[in-house]
Amino acid sequence: MKILHIIPSVSSIRGGPSQAVLEMVRSLRENDIDAEILTTNDNGSGLLDVPLRKRIEYQNVPVYFFPRFSPPIHPIREFAFSREFTSWLWENIHQYDLVHIHAIFSYPSTVAMAIARRKNIPYIIRPLGQLCEWSLKQSVLRKDIYLNLIEKFNLNQAQYIHLTSELEQQEVSHLELKAPNFILPHGLKIPATVPEAHEKLRKQLKLPDDEPIILFLSRLHPKKGLDYLIPALSKLTDYRFTLVIAGSGSPEYEAEIELLLETNNIRNRTHVTGFLQGEIKDLFIQGSDLFALTSHSENFGVAVLEALAVGLPVLVTPGVALASVVQENKLGYVASLDISAITSIIENYLINPQEAKEMGTRARQLIIEQYTWNSIAKRLIQVYTDIIQNQTISIDK
Repeated sequence: MKILHIIPSVSSIRGGPSQAVLEMVRSLRENDIDAEILTTNDNGSGLLDVPLRKRIEYQNVPVYFFPRFSPPIHPIREFAFSREFTSWLWENIHQYDLVHIHAIFSYPSTVAMAIARRKNIPYIIRPLGQLCEWSLKQSVLRKDIYLNLIEKFNLNQAQYIHLTSELEQQEVSHLELKAPNFILPHGLKIPATVPEAHEKLRKQLKLPDDEPIILFLSRLHPKKGLDYLIPALSKLTDYRFTLVIAGSGSPEYEAEIELLLETNNIRNRTHVTGFLQGEIKDLFIQGSDLFALTSHSENFGVAVLEALAVGLPVLVTPGVALASVVQENKLGYVASLDISAITSIIENYLINPQEAKEMGTRARQLIIEQYTWNSIAKRLIQVYTDIIQNQTISIDK
């Protein structure tokens, strides 16, 4: 079985979904599936420094990179057009049994669906939450035209649409697409335990040993809801805590966050670290006391899963797809997207942190049992096999 995964970018600057593709393909290969990635050298406003036009090992995964058209006009650059990507795919797609496409409203994904149909290669599409209500309301006119003129047909001709949560499935259902769908969440690579993470993190940040740390770790973007979290925390003047904002975004939005911290008078209680990865990221997750993601919309929420996997209780909002899992299994707190509601829950947490520690213990057990990449890969292989054999798919829970 040979599977080609296609995504506009695998750059870390594009957040969890791009990194998830690398983990997905790595896990598939560990389960004896010949899986590869086709992408561009997109790296936000810049370009990845990688060899082009040939298969290379990138983060221990076979990847083909092709040059992205990079004019100074932001929307055109973000579309990730690549003529050489198109030519290679047209000439080589017949070598694969199935194409797994990630993202929509982007040139590599759109052209991949069109070529797969012309070459009679089955394809499935993972829209990465871009069909959810909040996402469709951003650049609404452009997306509405694109969806109705091009992307709906592409989606309707897919063998299946790959969704990652029941919340995403509910939102996509309103579009009345013809293609069937299935739900299979992201997986997770359980990180190594950082010894004495609690003490090490406070030493690094020059904080008292008993200082509560609230961690926001995600791409910095307006949909992530920092404009709710920061004002909510500013009301807790009678409590000790330190907020850590770990992530990167556009320079303009990063400047907005700095202004928001200053105007809410909590800049002196906040550490802004920039993008974290590897061992330092593990230290921050394992050494913090509460993970907060007050997002408008998350079709899944990989960072939430990473926190739960190491026993870090979470505070999320209903727009985060994992909110239902958090609530049903009592793994943390779910607050409405409202400043007062968020303030109230964090205040309750600061008063009674022991309850949160019990939540963290349950979280670690559940995530290890259900969400490792190896478990997800085996279920995905079952999906691939059913599609290639023209059978209705079945996914073992």
